[in-house]
Amino acid sequence: MSAVNLTNVAVLDNPAAFLSPFQFEISYECLTPLKDDLEWKLIYVGSAEDETYDQLLESVLVGPVNVGNYRFVFQADPPDPSKIREEDIIGVTVLLLTCSYLGQEFVRVGYYVNNDYDDEQLREEPPSKVLVDRVQRNILADKPRVTKFPINFHPENNEHEEQAPHSPDHGTETKQPPPSPDHATEANIKGEERPLSPVSSVRVQ
Repeated sequence: MSAVNLTNVAVLDNPAAFLSPFQFEISYECLTPLKDDLEWKLIYVGSAEDETYDQLLESVLVGPVNVGNYRFVFQADPPDPSKIREEDIIGVTVLLLTCSYLGQEFVRVGYYVNNDYDDEQLREEPPSKVLVDRVQRNILADKPRVTKFPINFHPENNEHEEQAPHSPDHGTETKQPPPSPDHATEANIKGEERPLSPVSSVRVQ
């Protein structure tokens, strides 16, 4: 059972200009105390064919985390259009929100993002060079794809077990490799849009 469960992600300020910051209100619960920080990342997929165009927009550490319910606003800068191929700026792409513990990713939320001009004439007759300041993004907030990965939230327990004496008939237990996507499970997280509000990192009582 996971020590941390993502309970809701609300997309704020959506739709918005392509060059506007991203903002997500993230709610989660912690079922067992964690000694280290949770790492949240936001990744913009710049090309469906080449992951080298992916951009890490922001990475934040939250913790240590005690048992309880939490909510905070995660803000990230927009992608750098100069690092995206011209033909990939307009159209549909993917935004990935991930959370990891001790370098192990345990949940990933994927959103489709539609980028298009904010003017009908520009949409019908797009200029040869993309006018980034006229591009608007729309995150499909009501259709997130959530994938969960099983990880070890308490590796210190394994260390205690390894210190116990072993019989000659049994080899020492090796550390488990990171979970592969084949062991991932999908779940539905309620996605919703809310008006922008000045919410800071808080614990929900």
